[in-house]
Amino acid sequence: MTSADLTFLKLGGSLITDKSRPATPRPDRLARIAGEIAHWLSGEETGRLLIGHGSGSFGHVPASRHGTRAGVRNVGDWAGFVEVWQAAADLNRLVLAALRTAGIPVMGFPPSAAVLAEGGRIATWPAAPIGSALAAGLVPVVHGDVAFDIAIGGTILSTETLFAHLAGELNPRRILIAGVEAGVWVDYPQRSELIPNIDPIQAKERMAAIRGADDPDVTGGMRSKVGAMLELVERIPELQVRIFGGLEPGNIAGALSGEALGTLLSRK
Repeated sequence: MTSADLTFLKLGGSLITDKSRPATPRPDRLARIAGEIAHWLSGEETGRLLIGHGSGSFGHVPASRHGTRAGVRNVGDWAGFVEVWQAAADLNRLVLAALRTAGIPVMGFPPSAAVLAEGGRIATWPAAPIGSALAAGLVPVVHGDVAFDIAIGGTILSTETLFAHLAGELNPRRILIAGVEAGVWVDYPQRSELIPNIDPIQAKERMAAIRGADDPDVTGGMRSKVGAMLELVERIPELQVRIFGGLEPGNIAGALSGEALGTLLSRK
């Protein structure tokens, strides 16, 4: 069963940073997004919220240079691991600051401090502290991050991977993924037609047509995001996942309020 009032919201790295320029945030956009979230949280029709965000031009650049996601095996790899961790932490501080400035009672839960992976997948991550934060009326924030890995030394975990694990523990009603694309396109990069709905039965024919973003994304881009979320929908039948664009002012508040934006992933 899902928790009727819990939402996971992802702010894509391409939305909150300039992915064409290393370590370049978009502070005005971050402030606007934080304001939209705060406005929704202050309304009568609200609920509990967990926020996740990607690493954008902060984490993806050093991660690509060092090949961190594939494993960490020597001194040079570990130096790269720390560089990726630092970049992801730097962006996370900016995101937390923007959310706090908007009056949101956020608390950061960096995965690198608590997750143990195995072969690139989460092996253990106690969710009880995050659950306690939600019960206390706080807004937990997680983010794409490095993690120690008992099989390959270290790796990188995407926000979708984090959400998939936490969904099994916390049972959200819905997951909202905000990026720069308006949804999942039938014909990327032409972008003339959105796919309004995808269910696990359609997945094979749809996945072949889905392409990722133009900018570097060491965690797999759009196809990887859709695949991970479809697996989750198949595992939790009541769950709904919406992939939508966060560039348009009001869209994030609208999606939180239930507007049918972008592409819906759900079981019919």
